[in-house]
Amino acid sequence: MAHPSARTMSGAEQLRMVRVNRISSRSDLFPRLIAMQKLADAQGFAIYRVSGSGLPAKQRLVCELENWGSSNAGFGKAFTDAYGDILLDHIEKSLLPLSWAGGYDRAAPGPADFSPFMTRLKDGILLFSGLAFPVRLGAVGNGFILFTGDELDPSSDTIVELHGRCCHIMMDLLSLDERRAAAAEALSEREIACLQLAGDGRISEEIADKLGLSVHTVNAYLGSATIKLDSVNRIQAIAKAIRLGYIS
Repeated sequence: MAHPSARTMSGAEQLRMVRVNRISSRSDLFPRLIAMQKLADAQGFAIYRVSGSGLPAKQRLVCELENWGSSNAGFGKAFTDAYGDILLDHIEKSLLPLSWAGGYDRAAPGPADFSPFMTRLKDGILLFSGLAFPVRLGAVGNGFILFTGDELDPSSDTIVELHGRCCHIMMDLLSLDERRAAAAEALSEREIACLQLAGDGRISEEIADKLGLSVHTVNAYLGSATIKLDSVNRIQAIAKAIRLGYIS
């Protein structure tokens, strides 16, 4: 049986197609990052997030996760000193991956014919070459995932694959933060039930009939859930409830 196209799917069906796996802690990200590191044939990785979003003068890159090891303990500071301001400016303007050649290498990572789709940083500043993949998720959650090493030589397909996986990693990290923040104002069972049915494509009248409530009460539950989830409409509330793990 053929799968429906994106144009014919309902909003709820499209939301279900883009759900991300729920993680319980940051340690759950490590196996995926190690797999990506191997795919890039790199020796290390790091996740940097932009703190102070919306306040350009106060923005800075904060390292959330890394595996450079004790022998490269100073690499993080060297990286932000060398490229931090450039990356902060870059993520406001572009989502192209960035690359640089380290002191040990002659060329930055990536095939020559892919260079129009990447931003080249100044070479030779750091010991190791690297790739930095920007991810922009809105007012919060913006940042970069880095892969560093000697003689990195990923194909164009590998670069595209890594960038896609970086987006999922950052979405999961943001989801984890949002779940922790939302714990103080959890949704009620009725709000969750109404959101679940709305996410399944049911209209208010159908939800009311299913739960034995009035349409007015259903809309009230959906409205309060939308407010608690800091969303502008029902569709956004459903998407956020999925991301936070309230509904499936």
